[in-house]
Amino acid sequence: MAAPEVTLYTSAWCPYCMRAKALLERKGIAFREIDVEAGREFRQEMIARSGGRRTVPQVFINGTHLGGSEELAAAERSGELDRLLGIPA
Repeated sequence: MAAPEVTLYTSAWCPYCMRAKALLERKGIAFREIDVEAGREFRQEMIARSGGRRTVPQVFINGTHLGGSEELAAAERSGELDRLLGIPA
């Protein structure tokens, strides 16, 4: 099975972003991080891809929008995150 493609839109100062990254790192999941403060186009891209959400982080797995830090944590608690990442039960 191919590794999942995980993208996080973040900002350096955001504690929720740090939590989201730490959760993925604990699971051994590589991710692409896009700092929305590095350029206006990155924030605009995030807003467009997330259906209008303006807060960070915004998490995408295999091109599908999962949501922010709370949705990522909820998916982890329910076991849904492992399924989305292709981690066997």
